[in-house]
Amino acid sequence: MEIILKETIETLGQEGEIVNVKPGYARNYLIPKQKAVLVTKSSLSILEKEKQAISARLAQQQQDAEKMVGQLADKVVIISKRVGDENRLFGSVTGSDIAAGLEELGVVVDKKSIVLKDAIKALGEYKVAIKVGYQAAAEIQVQVVPEVIGE
Repeated sequence: MEIILKETIETLGQEGEIVNVKPGYARNYLIPKQKAVLVTKSSLSILEKEKQAISARLAQQQQDAEKMVGQLADKVVIISKRVGDENRLFGSVTGSDIAAGLEELGVVVDKKSIVLKDAIKALGEYKVAIKVGYQAAAEIQVQVVPEVIGE
């Protein structure tokens, strides 16, 4: 089933693109949530009229993503956690922990945009990717250190 995307969806494409999806996905999710419309003559004519506005929005989104990549460049987040035997953490470092650490550095990032391949369960330095926009990502360094008890 062919549809026109009304907003950028990471797994499908950018706003204004005509994509082919399974009928159930379009009928049950994309169209009711107003994320897409069916391809018809009227929807195609509306798309043609809005092409400039869509390209301006996409350019703005790309600028915002580049700006965010610049803000995240060379950021080092230091997270202190309690450790047990062999420097293993009690629990693990989550996206929420990293988002909170970035917020302390003055950068606000949604915890859902932080991509952790595996849970961080040991002390050390890790590279973590952060999705900042459609097909754009930044990489930060996360240092997990032992928590100082007392004082």
